[in-house]
Amino acid sequence: MKKKTVIVLGKGTLAIRVADWFHTNPNYKLLMIIPGIPEPTWTDSFVAWAKKHDVTFVASGDFSDVNKYTNSSDTVDLAFSIFYDKIIKSWFIKRCKRILNMHNGPLPRYRGVSPINWALKNNESMHGITIHEISEGVDNGPIVAQLTYSIYPQFDEVEDVYKRALAYGWILFEQTMSILDKIEVTPQNEHLATYYSAKQNIFLGERRDFTKRASRGIVSKRI
Repeated sequence: MKKKTVIVLGKGTLAIRVADWFHTNPNYKLLMIIPGIPEPTWTDSFVAWAKKHDVTFVASGDFSDVNKYTNSSDTVDLAFSIFYDKIIKSWFIKRCKRILNMHNGPLPRYRGVSPINWALKNNESMHGITIHEISEGVDNGPIVAQLTYSIYPQFDEVEDVYKRALAYGWILFEQTMSILDKIEVTPQNEHLATYYSAKQNIFLGERRDFTKRASRGIVSKRI
């Protein structure tokens, strides 16, 4: 059986786990990774992982430079984005037979940036993580799989929920990949959609950073 070609985009420990899964799976060929650049200092380096395992990486971190590493006419069987921080353009989407994103929120609610921060700011008791198809727009593609879990605004810090999201995200990824080709995607309900932009982060107050204490020092760590 011919191996499916894969590109993984993203940052942090979950992106590394996903890339490593593809790298070691006999049914897939990991062509390259596209890391978020500059890489955040508060998590493991995706670039360091790629160098260690001799995996090609796009040094700029910009998906637009992918043609420097592969032929522009080549199609990719699957691209998988894990917390990648750039809006994917239509030409890249069209080069992929399938392109998926893992979003750190319960879509269609909490589209955009800082979904965990906003969920805690809004005193939600439940949050989620979603795998969806990427389309032209922001986090609005059809849903492939979703997992929801409890959060506790009365004592949870952003970093607590973020760590929980990484654990649940990995479970969702593993459970989904084995049945991916059988899943019928579900369009998002636009009537339930909410969205937050980076410009709105100034209104997060004590939920702006990983902890309330760090937020008071206005030291931002976008997740």
